[in-house]
Amino acid sequence: MAVASARHILVKTKAEAEKLKQQLEKGEDFARLAKRHSLCNSAKRGGDLGEFRPGTMVKAFDDVVFRKKVLEIHGPVKTKFGFHLIQTLYRT
Repeated sequence: MAVASARHILVKTKAEAEKLKQQLEKGEDFARLAKRHSLCNSAKRGGDLGEFRPGTMVKAFDDVVFRKKVLEIHGPVKTKFGFHLIQTLYRT
């Protein structure tokens, strides 16, 4: 069974997510931005969600982690929690 590790930044609005994505594209540190802006409990770990299997996260989140390119920053991805910027660190 597949397993992946990912980190994310969760914010309330698409505009905020897009602004953060622009900062990341200019070289800002993902973990630092996650600690400062993310609404998720994972913020204190720089957005790191650790390892998880398909079906653990909501579908829209899972689709990015298990289908999109590894190490790229994807998003904003809308879920019931808000808007995510997601980076899959590795996937088996």
